[in-house]
Amino acid sequence: QVQLVESGGGLVQAGGSLRLSCAASGRAVSSYAMGWFRQAPAKEREFVSVISAGGTAGDYADSVKGRFTISENNAKNTVYLQMNNLKPEDTAVYYCAAARQRLRLPRKLDEYDNWGQGTQVTVSS
Repeated sequence: QVQLVESGGGLVQAGGSLRLSCAASGRAVSSYAMGWFRQAPAKEREFVSVISAGGTAGDYADSVKGRFTISENNAKNTVYLQMNNLKPEDTAVYYCAAARQRLRLPRKLDEYDNWGQGTQVTVSS
């Protein structure tokens, strides 16, 4: 069982930047794909980004492509989400998740079997 702890959320003005971190224990982040999802009030949880096992490839939702960058540090067993040019519509609770084995770039909720507790990101206009 892997434990995931997100951090780095906060309040930022539109156009600003934040870097979210997801510290993992119990499993190496390089072993499986790792994803970021978000959930805004009264909305369903949605895919944001994913990095493949080993960090060789990434994928992004169209709404964040070109503004967000996913990466991982194997020595720290941590996955990051660098968020630039933030917009009010990026306001949500952001969740880190570990994918099921042998999935390369999963985008669906049920393709992940371990979740963090979430970190709040609020972007003011």
